Formats: sequence, C-alpha cells, structure tokens
Amino acid sequence: MAEKSFLHPILFVIALSLHLQSAISRTHYTTTVLDVSASIQRTLDVLSFDPQTINPNQQQEQQNSITQSSSFSVSLHPRSSLHKHHHKDYTSLTHSRLARDSARVQSIAANLELALSGVKTSDLKPQLGIANETSLLPEALQTPVTSGEKLGSGEYFSRVGVGRPARQYYMVIDTGSDVSWIQCKPCSDCYQQSDPIFDPSTSSSYHSLSCSSPQCTALQVSACRVDSCLYQVSYGDGSFTVGDFATETLSFGNTGTVNNVAIGCGRDNEGLFAAAAGLLGMGGGSLSLPSQLRATSFSYCLVNRDSAASSTLEFNSARPGDSVTAPLLRNSKYKTFFYVGLAGLSVGGQPVAVSPSVFAVDESGRGGIIVDSGTAVTRLKTEAYTAVRNAFARLTTNLPSSSSYAIFDTCYDLSSFKQVSIPTVSFRFAGGKSLTLPPENYMIPVDSAGKVCFAVAPTDGPLSIIGNIQQQGTRVSYDVANSVVGFSPNKC
Repeated sequence: MAEKSFLHPILFVIALSLHLQSAISRTHYTTTVLDVSASIQRTLDVLSFDPQTINPNQQQEQQNSITQSSSFSVSLHPRSSLHKHHHKDYTSLTHSRLARDSARVQSIAANLELALSGVKTSDLKPQLGIANETSLLPEALQTPVTSGEKLGSGEYFSRVGVGRPARQYYMVIDTGSDVSWIQCKPCSDCYQQSDPIFDPSTSSSYHSLSCSSPQCTALQVSACRVDSCLYQVSYGDGSFTVGDFATETLSFGNTGTVNNVAIGCGRDNEGLFAAAAGLLGMGGGSLSLPSQLRATSFSYCLVNRDSAASSTLEFNSARPGDSVTAPLLRNSKYKTFFYVGLAGLSVGGQPVAVSPSVFAVDESGRGGIIVDSGTAVTRLKTEAYTAVRNAFARLTTNLPSSSSYAIFDTCYDLSSFKQVSIPTVSFRFAGGKSLTLPPENYMIPVDSAGKVCFAVAPTDGPLSIIGNIQQQGTRVSYDVANSVVGFSPNKC
C-alpha cells in the first residue's frame, strides 16, 4: 500500500502532463515564416551604408499656402539612412539603440508623472535667483544632464523647409511631444547636425513671440526677456532644448507652405539627436504641429530601421481602405499622447489571458497604451508582458534558445536557419478588429551571427507603449477629427 500511495501522485502528474501536451497539440495555432537570412543581411548592410549617397532632393519653396483641408506630405527617413554609424558591429549598434530607447521610455513616464502630480505650470518656471525677467539668459533655463551622458531620442526624420526663403532641414518626428524646435544661430551650445544651422536673421518670416502671446502662455515652461518669450523643453532623460519662441514659415516638399507656425529657436540644445536639425512635435497638445496646422488627420509609414529606404509623413490624406481601425483615445489629464483602445493580444491566433483593465486609463490618469513614433520596443505592463512572453515561448520550444540580451529575456540562436516558422502575434483592438504583425516586427536580430530576440519588453511605468519596431512597414493614420487610429500594412 505504501508503494501505491507513493506512485499515485507521480502517475497523476505524468498523466496530467500528457493531457496538457495532447490539448496543446489539438489546438490550432497560426504561424508565419521569419526570413532569418534577410534579417541578418540587413544588419550587415546598415553598417556599411554611407548616408552621403542619399540625395535629399532639395525642394523649391511652393508659394501656395496650405489650408485646413489641404492634403500634403513630406519625405520620411529612418535614422540609419542619415546618420553614419561608428559602431564596430551590429551588437554595438543594438546596445546603443536600446540604451537610447530606455531613456526615451523613462522620459515618457517622467513627463506623464509630472503632469499627473498636480504641479502647476507656474511652478516649473526656472529659478531666476538675483536675475530678473528682463535680463534672463537662455542658460538660466538649462536642465543638467544628470547621467553624465548626452542622451536623446529620434529614430525617424522628415525633410522640412524652414523660413523664407525656405532652407531644407532634417527634423525628428515625435508623437510623444508637442513643441517643435530647430537649432539656431547664434548658438551657445549646439550638437552636430547634417545641415547648416538655421540662421533666423536670414529669414524674412521669422518673428519673435511676446510673453503675453497665446503660444507663449501655452508652454509648459517659459520665461520672459525684454518681452520676448523664452521656452524650455526637457525630455526627462537629461536632454533638453532652450531658446527663443517665435513664429516661422514651414514648407512641406512641393505641396505648400504654412505661415506663422510657433516653433522654438534653440540656442542651447543638449542631446544625441543624431544629425537632425530639430524636432517636429506631433502630439495632441495645442502647440503640436498637427494642431497648429489644424490638420484633421495625419499619417506616417515607418520603413525598417535598418533600411536606406524612405516613406512619407502625410497630413489630411485619406485613410487606406484596408486599415485595421481602433478607437483613438485621449487622457483628460495629459493631452499630448495618443492612446489606442486595446482589448488584448493574441499569440498563435489564440487570445492571451490578460485583463482588459491592464490597457485602460484609470481615474488617476495612469494605465492605457499609446502609439509612439519615438519609442522603438513595445512596452507592456509586466502582467501583460509575462502572459504574452510565456505564450510565445511555449510555442517555440522547437527553436534553439539563447541567453537574454539587454532588455530582451526571450532569445534564440537561429544561426543555422535560413527561415523558421514562428507563432503569429496580433494586437486585438476594442471593436473586434486585429492587427497581425509581420514576423520581423517582433523577432529581431541583435547581432549579425543569428541571435534573434522577441522584441517586446515589460514595464512598471504608468502606461504601455506600442513602439516603432512593431509599426514598421505599416501606415499608421491618426484621424483626429473622428477619434480613430488606423493601421494599414505594406503601405510605405
């Protein structure tokens, strides 16, 4: 009897294990094919690519003014096509990208927490000390680089004309911020950029804004010098821009011009913005570029970040008819971010068990999930990430595993494969529609030897983020007028 009582639980465990394996084998899982060879080849190509071979196609200024209903577009380029890498190998490049990305996520979390903390805009004005507002220097608005390393964000760039006559500049597009700015002469501290630094004295359309102007009062942090508005934008990771707030004419390729756009003329700019002349704030606040243009919608398609190809940033263009649509939500406590109604995720065609509340904004303004052009790797709240990661790992036990890498804890050694079959991954949006990701948008190489990782990471921050790796090759349309976001694959 003693022997039977000892064996019984063991037999029960074996039987249960066999039952679960049988259940898994009976469940139908959807798969897709990852082209490992093509992914590895891109890692080699990006290191050898010379940005000097890119023709920026200097556009002539168009005299037609853009109206609210006008449809217009500009070119859109990945960072790798404009900024020559000085990394010895792809592993080094990946480490640099992930460090930049972690700083970006910290910045988003810090900005949201600051907004939710109840701090008033007036409390964020710089400490002037013995100086007064008429003698304030731009340096008084600086934020120190706390890490000792100049960090910054910016993975995709548009070519935009600034001033009259227009001169063309590469500008970072950023859906996670509102204020647009450009480095200006004279510059007390400017990072290196690929284009000559903008000189406002050569533009007939440059006009400083007064301290009482609506644009100046809408700034989160501002100060006054001889009734001229000074601005500061800090990105939370130690990078910042400080300077004069003014209006200027912007031109968009050969499609038209917009006058009197409020932009920052940066005199002191700290951050690794990598060749860009400045930044286009594409968020939902009143000072963002779409808001100032009174655009009813805008869209972009982000090419593979290891590609030299380009795409477009479009305003007021029709959403592709095959778009997977979802509710475009807003956080009443923070207007900048674009939230999306997400019900959950599926792996292998099967829904992952995660409470929908994980992806909802709560009463405090925390939670929810945003679509962000500047964050690379999708971040999911730890509870959701663990469930998704476990579901993916459970269906890839046939692939040789590899050690974790930086923020990625699920990696594989695919060095001996040209192609592999992997489970599909899909976002399931509120309203019932799903977006199935291309395999290269969630299984990415981290070196040139065949190590590939599941490109999603956990976060304990105040919100989740759909990053630009997961958006690659998809036209993302923000229909602001109708509160709809659309995802249309293969529209670059």
